Amino acid sequence: MNTFDVTSKVSLSGEYIPGAGQTGSHACYLIYGVLKAGERGRVIKPGRGHEEIILVLRGDISSRGHFTGALRQGQALHLRGEESCLLDNPGDGEAVHVIAGGHAEGEHH
Repeated sequence: MNTFDVTSKVSLSGEYIPGAGQTGSHACYLIYGVLKAGERGRVIKPGRGHEEIILVLRGDISSRGHFTGALRQGQALHLRGEESCLLDNPGDGEAVHVIAGGHAEGEHH
């Protein structure tokens, strides 16, 4: 079993993406994201042949685009292919989310 640290590796972009480099598999990936207080416009878009589920772990996030509205702590959103959203953190503390993604049915690289 492989384990890997996630939270300490969040880059200046606010995200860390463990994927094939850590697992040896191209079937799935995970994105750990931190939106700073007041941060706006983080683009979320799975891309052709992919699907993603965004789960808010801490704080509240506002979404604009394919889904427009609030995503509260513990809520999730599913996006397919070219569907996209811009995420904003309207709060005064960090908002943390994870994105689990993989290939859509019948798609592969």
